[in-house]
Amino acid sequence: MTQRMIIFSLIASAGILADQATKISIDRSMQLYRSIPVIDGLFSITYVRNRGAAFSFLSDASWRLPFFIAVSLVAAVVILVALKKLRDDQRLAQAALAMIFSGAVGNLIDRVRLGEVIDFLDVYWKAHHWPAFNVADSLICIGVALMALDMFREERRQKQQLVQD
Repeated sequence: MTQRMIIFSLIASAGILADQATKISIDRSMQLYRSIPVIDGLFSITYVRNRGAAFSFLSDASWRLPFFIAVSLVAAVVILVALKKLRDDQRLAQAALAMIFSGAVGNLIDRVRLGEVIDFLDVYWKAHHWPAFNVADSLICIGVALMALDMFREERRQKQQLVQD
């Protein structure tokens, strides 16, 4: 196994374990729709389930479950193919892909197991709530941000390479 795959596997495994452990803990210790304030007026742990995607997108569509499972599986395969195309020195991109992969797999596990996703991170300001999310969603967002940063760095590296040549 290459060093790239070892790093990817460690990060992805840690992400999936953290996601599933937090969801199982919430499911076992809280009643659905119960909310526990953590930072008053800003953040609570609120147990909800989401049948759709972000902002409950497609939550009422009869074909939503096979669709979201298929999208997650395709995303996982695309990420593994993209990982193989990275150079060994692109560690940030490797970590980013591992985070995105673990988030996709974490939510895929919920969809296969429960037919919906457990969400519990509730960020809000006064009456304005962001949709509740989970560790998998956070990993995907952080991974995408790191991938964008890596792309910016890669573009800058290529421009410097052109100037040197």
